[in-house]
Amino acid sequence: MKSEDKELVNFFREQAKHEEEIVRSINKALQKLKNPVVASVLKGMSLDSMKHADMYRAAENIISVAPAMSEEELDHLNEVVNWHVQNEEKVMGRVEEAIKKVKDKKIRFLLESIQEDEKRHHELLKTIMSTIARGETITQDEWWEILWKNVPFHGAPGG
Repeated sequence: MKSEDKELVNFFREQAKHEEEIVRSINKALQKLKNPVVASVLKGMSLDSMKHADMYRAAENIISVAPAMSEEELDHLNEVVNWHVQNEEKVMGRVEEAIKKVKDKKIRFLLESIQEDEKRHHELLKTIMSTIARGETITQDEWWEILWKNVPFHGAPGG
């Protein structure tokens, strides 16, 4: 492994640990919070941090192990992604309709946050679909694009 790859692997491992620390910290804080809006937003950040830690580990795997998929895995993933794309579209439409009807600022904030997440999910799924649908080998650069394009950062240390 090249030294720059080793540096990246070390970075990914450190970041994954940091994200896990953020999760523990938020989860500890949640035990004392009763406000459902604040608690749900913090819980969402905790889940994002868990996702970020997983993505750092996936990035480490991309460098450490050449990613490869069998044709069966590719077919299965294609089915799963198609199903999710269709369902994300339904969810986005329903949330959009709900936002139009809601007057309470707190509820609107929550729904708009969900809507933004759904939009990111949809874009991520479309990217995966376009990569898979081509039937070509997925390159390391394409994996990087899939992993990092739509990752939201919340301004917390380490993202």
